[in-house]
Amino acid sequence: MVQKLWEKSVQVNKEIERFTVGRDREMDLYLAKHDVLGSMAHITMLESIGLLTKDELAMLLAELKEIYATSEQGDFVIEDGVEDVHSQVELMLTRSLGDVGKKIHSGRSRNDQVLLDLKLFTRAQIKEIADMVEQLFHVLISQSEKYKEVLMPGYTHLQIAMPSSFGLWFGAYAESLVDDMMFLQAAFRMCNRNPLGSAAGYGSSFPLDRTMTTRLLGFDSLNYNVVYAQMGRGKMERNVAFSLASIAGTISKLAFDACLFNSQNFSFVKLPDECTTGSSIMPHKKNPDVFELTRAKCNKLQSLPQQIMMIANNLPSGYFRDLQIIKEVFLPAFQELKDCLQMTTYIMNEIRVNEHILDDDRYLLIFSVEEVNRLAREGMPFRDAYKKVGLDIESGQFAHNKEVHHTHEGSIGNLCNDKISALMQHVLEGFNFETMEIAEHNLLGR
Repeated sequence: MVQKLWEKSVQVNKEIERFTVGRDREMDLYLAKHDVLGSMAHITMLESIGLLTKDELAMLLAELKEIYATSEQGDFVIEDGVEDVHSQVELMLTRSLGDVGKKIHSGRSRNDQVLLDLKLFTRAQIKEIADMVEQLFHVLISQSEKYKEVLMPGYTHLQIAMPSSFGLWFGAYAESLVDDMMFLQAAFRMCNRNPLGSAAGYGSSFPLDRTMTTRLLGFDSLNYNVVYAQMGRGKMERNVAFSLASIAGTISKLAFDACLFNSQNFSFVKLPDECTTGSSIMPHKKNPDVFELTRAKCNKLQSLPQQIMMIANNLPSGYFRDLQIIKEVFLPAFQELKDCLQMTTYIMNEIRVNEHILDDDRYLLIFSVEEVNRLAREGMPFRDAYKKVGLDIESGQFAHNKEVHHTHEGSIGNLCNDKISALMQHVLEGFNFETMEIAEHNLLGR
């Protein structure tokens, strides 16, 4: 039987153990390689302050690199009876190296270990999300340019309103992603601060070099105050969840539009046949299930910040086991969003648009504002022009040549996609992922 790290002479009741461990062992598999990476930085620092010898450090680092490789390959397991990832890593080291393996915990608590693991995991996931958002962004900008001359009706209140274009439609979602990425960058910066060394929330009597572990792991800075480092658990996840929810909100709205515009009553776009599903009794059906599921998944993701808030709400300073439950909703959320991004990027790249929507005179009235503006340019007061066109519509006399002449920034004739692309590039460069990547490669000796 494997003894818990905290267990002494009294063994805990098995049902209590089952309840308190919950899904933690399952969730900790997300964190395994990050736990190893944090341990590598920690023991490198311990050697520098004399708590490990050079030989002990070399042995531990070699073994930890093996465990890291096992985790990267998907072969890392938390054994029955082992409470969490931290215990499993220490057990593996102790089996290989004896008492030396037990030395890695000096100056740490499982509290700052899991804080660190969560931050290392989260910042890596944020980079993957940012990369995938960038791919979708470029597809949307490309489609905006490709179809910028193709007009479509714009809607307010689900009533035909004014002329729009596919250039505007695709480009609007591209620019929305820019704002989402600004939010994601803010979340990344709050995440990318080092909590290691805060121990159980009150520091340590060991002379820990927290600046060194910050540098070794490529963090922007420390979480300086050790009490605040612990208070940041739950807050970090909530802030990141808000940024994920922002991206999910953009994708959900895009998915709704695509489902609506793909329906026969609109026929504005056509989804690729291979991306639709059929009916068991209606042979003609081509259902946009992918976007319906994307919409549902993204709407669920938009509830994530509230779930985290409800778990962490009103907790005073210090650690509480409530925080464990946040893992269950937070850790899997990244893959769910990545799946939605992957599907959306593929379909938006393959989608085809109807280039003759406005040939149908049912959309003629969207040009009423164009006619009002034409009369106003020719000298008629705007209110008089508005009334004249309104009366023409009522009498069935309204006509227009279905052309638009919009030139101002961000309009049909001046999409400003170059400006939107430049803004996205500026946001992407602001993440500075390179520092964390170089630090991790150096730790691993790659």
